[in-house]
Amino acid sequence: MSESRTFLVPDGLEGERVDAALARLLGLSRSKVADLAAGGHVSQDGRVVGKSDRVVGGSWIEVVLPPVGPPPGLEVVAEPVEGMRIVHDDTEMVVVDKPAMVAAHPSVGWSGPTVVGGLAAAGYRISTSGAPERQGIVQRLDVGTSGLMVIAKSERAYTVLKQAFRDRTVDKTYHSLVQGLPDPHEGTIDAPIGRHPGHDYRFAVRRDGRPSLTHYELLEAHRSASLLEIHLETGRTHQIRVHFSALHHPCCGDLTYGADPTLAKRLGLTRQWLHATKLGFLHPGSGEYVEFESPYPDDLQHALDVIRG
Repeated sequence: MSESRTFLVPDGLEGERVDAALARLLGLSRSKVADLAAGGHVSQDGRVVGKSDRVVGGSWIEVVLPPVGPPPGLEVVAEPVEGMRIVHDDTEMVVVDKPAMVAAHPSVGWSGPTVVGGLAAAGYRISTSGAPERQGIVQRLDVGTSGLMVIAKSERAYTVLKQAFRDRTVDKTYHSLVQGLPDPHEGTIDAPIGRHPGHDYRFAVRRDGRPSLTHYELLEAHRSASLLEIHLETGRTHQIRVHFSALHHPCCGDLTYGADPTLAKRLGLTRQWLHATKLGFLHPGSGEYVEFESPYPDDLQHALDVIRG
């Protein structure tokens, strides 16, 4: 339901624009207030006003706020997530080890388990910042990628961690088993990524894409595949999968990006061999550097054992 709020304009705000005055009174952004005014949801002494009108001290302002909640079909369902492990928990944040086939948050077309739903079912209260269906989420992992994620519990942590990911100060380490042997064995992939022109759910290296940087080094070389350690400087959707597919060394099991289905079957893989194994950053509360690690899940360890032969 919509919420109506009425209050007296303090004399100190006399003559200020509606958008500026309400931004201060309600704690909203000026653009949000402008949208409310444009929709006819702001009135002064019973008369609808626009964003650039001036408020009068001692007058009554009524604002009709839209209902707060996720868009239809994107509600957070509180349900336990089997295999999701809590790696760290404090007043500012919680670090989880996400299993494969679990989404970070609800999204259109996904009806399976989510990290936010799993945390809600376990009684965790996370930051209310962000869109309603992904509150507290400062990073995401693909549904089919397992490993470490940090979720903000406080509003301060949300702001600090979101900025840290934006500033590329978070150390994100992945391990991936890719087909073949990359040459050189250590290097940087600098190739822009954008949506695939023919498939909405896929991405591709594109000249008009967003800048994307992936650093890698060889850990193990085997007959049909190589184990790599990968550090992301940027965090584009499907970045690792797209970059190594473009090099003709797709992640083993990643049929969406050109992996060999015969090899995937031999390794027992039903998803890409990609795991977020380490996450390091400055703690949003103490400012001290913290680092967390995650072992390979059983399906990835089995595939690696088969490759090692």
